[in-house]
Amino acid sequence: MTTTIPTKLIAPCGMNCRLCLGYIREKNTCPGCRKINGQNSQKSKYRKRCKIKNCEKIAKGKIKYCSDSCGSFPCARLKQLDKRYRTKYGMSMIDNLKMINEFGIRHFIRNEKVKWICPECGEMICVHRPACLYCEYKWHEDKKT
Repeated sequence: MTTTIPTKLIAPCGMNCRLCLGYIREKNTCPGCRKINGQNSQKSKYRKRCKIKNCEKIAKGKIKYCSDSCGSFPCARLKQLDKRYRTKYGMSMIDNLKMINEFGIRHFIRNEKVKWICPECGEMICVHRPACLYCEYKWHEDKKT
């Protein structure tokens, strides 16, 4: 596994797809929310129905991230998603987007590489699991299921 995080793996909502179980798993892998090197010919069911990914401004390419000159930022759907991720996984999409806006995507990705690395094995941690998928180091004991 590699700790590379291409900019195209940062979803419009601020999710780092590299940390998502859907992207990491071996079966029915999600290619992420953006087209990467010809991938995405088959969209996952979630991506097809994602209200954020299918937002008119994002779908038409008017904005790259929800926080880019959108008068609705953060919209109700993003607030709902952010609340769920803060509560269950200790991560905030809204904070991610604010960091991207303030410091740029490359700075954000550098921070992600430090923040989400397993201290035991050095692999990237999955935000959706309380333990490292590679060495089982428990990083988030409080995760609610």
